[in-house]
Amino acid sequence: MDKYKLGLDKLKNECNTDLFDFETTEEVDNWEGIIGQQRAIKALEFGMSIYREGYNIYVSGLNGTGRNSYSYSLAKEHSKLKNNSKDWCYVYSFQKPENPKAISLKKGKGKIFKKEMGELIDILKEKIPENLSSKNYEEKLDNLYKNHKQIIQKIINELNNISKEYDFKFEYTEKGIVTFPIVNGKPMSKAQLNDLDEEEIKELKAKSNNLQSVTFDIIEKLKNQENNLLYQISYLEKSIVSETINTQLKSVNKIFEDNKKIIKFLEEVKIDIIENYDRFKNTNTSDSQKGLDLLQQKANQDDFFIRYEINLFIDNSRLEGEAVIRELNPTYHNLLGKIEYVNQLGVLKTDHTKIKPGSLHEANCGYIIIQAKDILKNKFAWEGLKRSLKSNQIKIENVFKESLLSQTLKPEPITLDVKVIIIGDHYIYQLLYANDEDFKKLFRIRADFDIEMKRTEKNMKLIAKFISYHCKKNKLLPFNKDSIGKIIEYSSRLARDQKKLTCRFNYIVKLLYEADALARWENENIVNKDHIKQALDSKIYRNNQYETKLHELFKEGTLLIETNGYEIGQINGLAVLDSGEYSFGRPNRITVSTFVGEDGIVSIEREVEQSGSSYDKGVLILNGYIGSKFAKFKPLSLSASITFEQSYGIINGDSASSTELYALLSSLSDIPINQAIAVTGSINQKGEIQPIGGVNEKIEGYYKVCKTKGLLGGEGVIIPHQNVTNLMLSDEVMDSVRQNKFSIYSIKTVDEGIEILTGVKAGKINENGEYPENSVYYKVSKKLSKFVEYTKDK
Repeated sequence: MDKYKLGLDKLKNECNTDLFDFETTEEVDNWEGIIGQQRAIKALEFGMSIYREGYNIYVSGLNGTGRNSYSYSLAKEHSKLKNNSKDWCYVYSFQKPENPKAISLKKGKGKIFKKEMGELIDILKEKIPENLSSKNYEEKLDNLYKNHKQIIQKIINELNNISKEYDFKFEYTEKGIVTFPIVNGKPMSKAQLNDLDEEEIKELKAKSNNLQSVTFDIIEKLKNQENNLLYQISYLEKSIVSETINTQLKSVNKIFEDNKKIIKFLEEVKIDIIENYDRFKNTNTSDSQKGLDLLQQKANQDDFFIRYEINLFIDNSRLEGEAVIRELNPTYHNLLGKIEYVNQLGVLKTDHTKIKPGSLHEANCGYIIIQAKDILKNKFAWEGLKRSLKSNQIKIENVFKESLLSQTLKPEPITLDVKVIIIGDHYIYQLLYANDEDFKKLFRIRADFDIEMKRTEKNMKLIAKFISYHCKKNKLLPFNKDSIGKIIEYSSRLARDQKKLTCRFNYIVKLLYEADALARWENENIVNKDHIKQALDSKIYRNNQYETKLHELFKEGTLLIETNGYEIGQINGLAVLDSGEYSFGRPNRITVSTFVGEDGIVSIEREVEQSGSSYDKGVLILNGYIGSKFAKFKPLSLSASITFEQSYGIINGDSASSTELYALLSSLSDIPINQAIAVTGSINQKGEIQPIGGVNEKIEGYYKVCKTKGLLGGEGVIIPHQNVTNLMLSDEVMDSVRQNKFSIYSIKTVDEGIEILTGVKAGKINENGEYPENSVYYKVSKKLSKFVEYTKDK
């Protein structure tokens, strides 16, 4: 048995602190970079250097590997290399008000455009009324009226020359043309009209009708002149308005002369103001108006002038380089923008100033970082993002039914040029790659962050620098080199490998904070290795209540387990339980009953549907092993039942398959198994032992149960030889092994394991197909032969 025992040097890779040329982290240079992620770094660098369609990046890995912080810092670095960001504005569309126009400007010009446009309209609100009441305007208007009166008078004279023959006269008043009959050169009075008899009235009407037909063309000239006056007044006022606008527009046009869209928009603004200059004549509401009339007029006035407002949609005036946006809540509207509505007198309304940007707009020409799990929770957002990347433009539209609204907009899409960085785990990446064709085309770069790195001297020194950086950054106490050594060992424990270190540095950082707090409670100036141990022990204590309760049940005998003595067909298997922040091992009694029959090996857990597929596979492998070992040249008649005693939940995994086999061999050979030794490890059909997970937790879990029941010195655990490199056992277990109170055995085959457990050689088959007498396999073979004979006799 001793040849399979592991020495202390195999149970833990202790850190030799002599490699550190410092006493505390105060003497260590900072390290702000990322450690152990060369593959991911190269992938990210490559992805960010390609500015082609479809070369967005999926960053895969687990939390704490630096995938978030490094992706952001690298994006910030690359953002400084370019300066293509633009300002964006939405303006009113005079041709199609429901389709606001998008205008791009050089960085910083957007707010200037908004300011200049606002000042322009404010000035025009003053200047237009002012110029339309100026002395110059009044003089020109007087001239128009004088000229108009002269023309009108000529027409009236012309009419009166004709009307004399019909005893009528024309006069022009403010109300228009008036005709009346005359007698002796004077207008006929009402009394005279009343004295007319029927024949005279008939004659008067006939003259009037004849006069109208004769003067029809001349009267039309009169009407035309009146219209001409209105046209001339309008032309005069529009000319003054146009001149006023031109004067004020000169400076604005000069500022934006290189932007064709703005120049065109300003021209449209000018045309619209000229057509609607009456709105500028009086922009103040009358004090005499009250109540709803006043509110309605003010609303109408405000609604009208909104068309001249500039929606500074994206303002990058303060941005250096390109934008790097981390979207923490990637809903559809947060990503792609939205159109807001206001309740105006009971009616929902909107306009181009209510168009709000999303983070894609803010990141345009730069970088946007999104968590995969967050965006995939929002189907509309994920589809919207892909649609935008495929079309290279961002289209703003509300998700809800716009038919319910009285008014809606369809803004002009904005051109999109952005590098999207999705951060998620490996599982999400595989799901998307297998099921989403768009994902393959749009995210062609994968940066895969590792969870571990080699435990080299260089990497251990880099971790010391990493710790130094966090101590100085977060004002922690300095750590001495012995404490650094314990942190290195903890890192290997997290990596589950003596030759590796974890890359999940969030666990290291949490340990730093907790050790620092403990040192401060003790009024220490330096964190030492005892504080590291206390921090780790404290974390276990905070999270191991369930484990403690189980140990109480083992001690009381409620949970049955034997840690000494020998039993046939009974063995202690090991499992790992996860309680969130803490995982621990616990032993399970496994029993096997064998008898004559044809059912083969039956798992009770499988029969009652309390097992997973991996566990079922392990049980089926037992059938294959027994068949190949003992039934190559003779029939097999066997029924066997295997069960995990006092197990009431789902069992999965094949790490107990070797354990079950040992109990099966014990039952068939009637050779008892040492109950002090627990077993973990899976097997294949050839009897080779295969590695398992959670080896440290399993060993420590069994050790604690043995300690609870009282250590006698013969206790131990058998593990696969491949798992030796995974051993980073606790100091307590190490001390117990050092004192020969506990042992760890590593094996390669079932034969080695059964020898340790029974003290009897497994036995090797000879050329006659027989096993050595009194070996385990000899007794198994004999028992199986008896089963066959009994079956034949029956």
